[in-house]
Amino acid sequence: MEDYVLEINNLIKDFPGVRAVNDVSFNIKRNTVHCLVGENGAGKSTFIKILTGAYIRTGGIILLNGQEYNPHSISEAQQKGVSTVFQELNIVDQLTVEENLTLGIEDTFMGFLRKTDKIKKIISVLSSLEPSINPKIPVSRLSVAQKQIVEIARAVALESDIIIMDEPTAAISESEIRRLFNILKSLRNKNVTVIYISHRLDEIFEIGDYVTVMRDGKHIDTKPIAEINRSELIKMMIGKTLFETYVPRVSQTQEILLEVRNVNTDKLNNISFSVKSGEIIGFYGLVGAGKTELARSIFGADPYKGEIIFKGKKLHDSPSEVIEAGITLIPEERRTQGLFTVLTIRNNIPVMNMEEISKAGFVNNSKEKKVSAEYINKLNIVTNTMEKQASKLSGGNQQKVVFAKCLFAEADLLILDEPTRGIDVGAKSEIYNIIRQLSKVGKSILIFSSELTEIINICDRIFLMYDGDIKNELKNSSNIDSEEIIRIVTGGV
Repeated sequence: MEDYVLEINNLIKDFPGVRAVNDVSFNIKRNTVHCLVGENGAGKSTFIKILTGAYIRTGGIILLNGQEYNPHSISEAQQKGVSTVFQELNIVDQLTVEENLTLGIEDTFMGFLRKTDKIKKIISVLSSLEPSINPKIPVSRLSVAQKQIVEIARAVALESDIIIMDEPTAAISESEIRRLFNILKSLRNKNVTVIYISHRLDEIFEIGDYVTVMRDGKHIDTKPIAEINRSELIKMMIGKTLFETYVPRVSQTQEILLEVRNVNTDKLNNISFSVKSGEIIGFYGLVGAGKTELARSIFGADPYKGEIIFKGKKLHDSPSEVIEAGITLIPEERRTQGLFTVLTIRNNIPVMNMEEISKAGFVNNSKEKKVSAEYINKLNIVTNTMEKQASKLSGGNQQKVVFAKCLFAEADLLILDEPTRGIDVGAKSEIYNIIRQLSKVGKSILIFSSELTEIINICDRIFLMYDGDIKNELKNSSNIDSEEIIRIVTGGV
């Protein structure tokens, strides 16, 4: 009989209008490294949030060590034996390593930390995993990889049955990756199972015992790593549908609108490209490829070395200057960065071009309403009133409001960072139609996406990114090779 630490049966998670996890069933063997892969939107993150107690499942059963498992918080999941090392590390830089290890489980006397057996055990585990880390030093002095090891040590010492690791190598060096992998392999001997999530397929084949593929919220297959090769894994990830909806377009102009010359940051390596008026350009890469960093650099939000030339003039790292020049950014996090969620639709739409609806510092309400009504109609924003709070709209309609803001700003270049993340298929189609219409009237569009279907559906040219570099440039066509694209952006040579 197989020894499964986790059994997932018919798992479902619904959000309004979207089934994010759709009847997923598979098992995870004890004391293995079980990898979870799939494109963005495949359902991996939702599945992991159910395991960690961040989301409550809609249906199905999960068994942990043969017992029903249904945590309602991350702390409850930890108590039951499931710990997570998130990509955004849950660690306090101002505290020492020792204080972080014991955070929340301190044993004190008159305000002083007591060295109980429990605390000694935690520090002993850290020493066995990475003896070079001094428990007395501030965590701020550790590298990202060392901070990960501190979190792993805490999870092991708390006798976790499962440690979930989400993109653990996204921000660490090659030598640190090697050390991390050695530690993960050693966890098998400590009776710990690792669920390992990564877009880097080379890592899957190096560290994994089993791999589960998810696509469109569904479980595609679970296989031993030894029984699958890279090509087969890619086919499972992208499916047989090649999304042949791109319609080749002839550029109406040879005018260069944007030139990026030798741009470098701590994440980007010598990036150069140019964009013509009316072009839709795609930047495709997986988590950690540098897409968001490039988008933010062009928008002036992050400092960079090199040159960015727009309409023949050099830009500087100043968003206000960039907006004034005619460039707008639709950010990845629309709720926190793209909208004033406490304001109404009417208040949000004109906010990037207030001089058009105001005089002497006073807003002309009739102009504001007229502009808002025009864009609600133009972009088909579904609402019964322009006075509805932005926070009350669906994800797709929130994104349309962000588009409306940028269009009213009269931008010639729109930077779209993950423009359809978290919205349903119908809303995606409408967003794509908006992008195509903007291109037809001469607007240039830069799309930064980790969703291959999106890039292939809509972009005229595609730049493939991996680890801060542009690895290849493709001209879109009906016979574009999806498998070759995945091979490149996962580090294949």
